[in-house]
Amino acid sequence: MTATTPSAPLGDDVGRDLVRGVCETLGAAADTLGDLDRRAGDGDFGTNIRTALALVDENIAADDPQTYRQWLTALFMGWLGVGGTSGPLFGMFFRDLARAADDAPPTAAQLAEALAAGQATVQRYGEAEVGDKTMIDALEPAVTALRGALEDGREAADALRAAEEAAVQGARSTARITARRGRASYVGDASQGVIDPGAAAVALVIGAARAAVAGGGSPDTSWIA
Repeated sequence: MTATTPSAPLGDDVGRDLVRGVCETLGAAADTLGDLDRRAGDGDFGTNIRTALALVDENIAADDPQTYRQWLTALFMGWLGVGGTSGPLFGMFFRDLARAADDAPPTAAQLAEALAAGQATVQRYGEAEVGDKTMIDALEPAVTALRGALEDGREAADALRAAEEAAVQGARSTARITARRGRASYVGDASQGVIDPGAAAVALVIGAARAAVAGGGSPDTSWIA
């Protein structure tokens, strides 16, 4: 059931549905995201996604998660098991999402603050700002939109839809940017016209969170190209 206020707990299965949604959405988009990375990076992002998701599946099978934090722990530990740049950054981001709650599901307000904590962690380690053509270009506007929507009293699923829309807009804007951080910065102007794959992945994750809270509806991926 959709939470109606920022202080109301989200559904009991939100952790399970969020992790499954993230895995299904990123898994389905792995080829496309990998192609973006080949055009404006080092080309390993699609492979890293598949490696991370395989590790997540192993964690779920071994640990049989039941609570929100247990489900999110299976997710972040899978990503932390991947090398390169994306594995640690997404792993630490998902670790902060795991800290939104423990045995009980988080409230929408707690989820918003966990997203903000994830943004801060990624920025601390990746040293990126909006405009650098990284995952921050999608994450920062998503956090701002989610907080604003909740402050306006919008229901959790509706607030997350606003966050998803902001994240998609932010990710799409990276096509107009020459990368200043991350592996894409190594290719200079060759990254022009290409959506940053990390930003696109963040938008898909926010979409999966929206779907988990709303009780269905997969994120749109048609804008990623």
